[in-house]
Amino acid sequence: MNNNLAFIVTGAGVVLVDSGASMLGAETIESAIRAVTRQPVRWVINTGSQDHRWLGNHYFKQRGATIIAFAATVETQRGFAAQHLERLERILGDRYAGTLPAYADAPLPGESAALELGGEVLQLMRTDAHFPGDSMVWIPRLRTAITGDMAYFDRIMGVHDWSSPANGLAAFRRMKALSPDHMTVIPGHGEPGDLAKAERDTGRYYEFLVDTVGKAAAEMEPLAEVIQNHADMPEFMHLKHYGSWHRVNISRTYLMLEGK
Repeated sequence: MNNNLAFIVTGAGVVLVDSGASMLGAETIESAIRAVTRQPVRWVINTGSQDHRWLGNHYFKQRGATIIAFAATVETQRGFAAQHLERLERILGDRYAGTLPAYADAPLPGESAALELGGEVLQLMRTDAHFPGDSMVWIPRLRTAITGDMAYFDRIMGVHDWSSPANGLAAFRRMKALSPDHMTVIPGHGEPGDLAKAERDTGRYYEFLVDTVGKAAAEMEPLAEVIQNHADMPEFMHLKHYGSWHRVNISRTYLMLEGK
């Protein structure tokens, strides 16, 4: 479990954002929450469908929590569930015992929703960046964005065949517009930071993929030349896994945007 999770203590209970990848992980999360408050977890919001975002749902649902996710998120969760469960059970063995998929009972329609629990207002917005149906959570009172896998800090994002850098860039710009002065950003991976760090580690990389690689694809520049011309980018070399992901990201983004 190497992703970021978050929880908000409200006047009517705890809102947990993402539930971990297993029952054991969910138990660990609950222990961390109990170190802060004895209030129960009332809501579990899923920002995505990658294993570490939602496979702890069943644990919290059995304890009375309501699972909240967009309909598009649930659809993707169902599509990846068997693959993720098989892989994690093979890797974790006995540590994966008792883990079962559980989904939102009343998935949210559309692309945005406003929720309130115990006086805390939460705004949910689809990003569709890393996986289809991904979302982020904005907490206006705290001026805090919990981005899910739309934003990565300290390590480079990975572009999969089902990812969308264009959607990621659009979502990143929506996040920026929420707080022109200051915000705290809790990324999907990496140490939380401010908007400047978000720009440096994620926003500018999205711009590179969409604007630079996208333009090269539209103009039908040879893919091998595009990769070679942009293989060494000092502004992103501080990001962990740069060497193993950067060229892959260029290639996949080019193929996605080719001819558009």
